[in-house]
Amino acid sequence: MMKKLYVCGAVALVSSMPLAVSAGLDSSSEFLCASVDVMECLPTKGCNRVAADDVDIPRFIKVDVKNRQLVTGSKGDKRKTVIKRVETVDGKLMLQGAEDGKEGGAPDGIGWSMSVVEDSGNMVLTASGDGVAFVVFGACTSMD
Repeated sequence: MMKKLYVCGAVALVSSMPLAVSAGLDSSSEFLCASVDVMECLPTKGCNRVAADDVDIPRFIKVDVKNRQLVTGSKGDKRKTVIKRVETVDGKLMLQGAEDGKEGGAPDGIGWSMSVVEDSGNMVLTASGDGVAFVVFGACTSMD
């Protein structure tokens, strides 16, 4: 029983540590990001934490900086978007783009910006459209 408790404690301790990634999250790399916390912000209602699935935010995003694209990571949902701008500022990789939205003609286009700390992999993704904004906190790791 004590051994089981020790193992559970060790797992909890390791999972609460910041994600350490190898060097290489830069403008020539390919990496995978996981959405951890998602906030939805609406006028007059403020911001609230929501489940990624409830607001159609992918849990995993493959970032291919060299080929300038983001691709969602699930088998049934392979959305892609073009990275229009790449810049490194103070050890953070900054990516930006815009997306017309889903098919069907609805005016659901968004502008987005992603910041990834090159040495820790910490990620913040923001997206805004007509009357809504999302802030996604997550972590990225190299695919090399």
